[in-house]
Amino acid sequence: MVNVISNNDLSEAKKEKLALLDFSATWCGPCSMLAPVLKELSEELAGEVAVYSIDVDQNPQLAIEYQIMNIPALVLLKDGEKAGMTVGFQPKESLKKFIEEHR
Repeated sequence: MVNVISNNDLSEAKKEKLALLDFSATWCGPCSMLAPVLKELSEELAGEVAVYSIDVDQNPQLAIEYQIMNIPALVLLKDGEKAGMTVGFQPKESLKKFIEEHR
């Protein structure tokens, strides 16, 4: 399941051992392509990594805090701290590798 962040509130995500933050927007084509990949990934890795969707237009403070310049941008949090970041559409296998590299 992909959790939706609102009100610039990352408190739940920061409690997770491993959280993948998807910074995106409704008007972004590559973001729309990435959404079903992340949904699939969240189901496959349930219990291992929590996936969160963050609309940059609705959560501008988070986009600034994490220095998001391009979307889609994926930020991996490990125990609430930024452990890695990747930008642009990627297939599921690449995202799995990204998560494994930063565990």
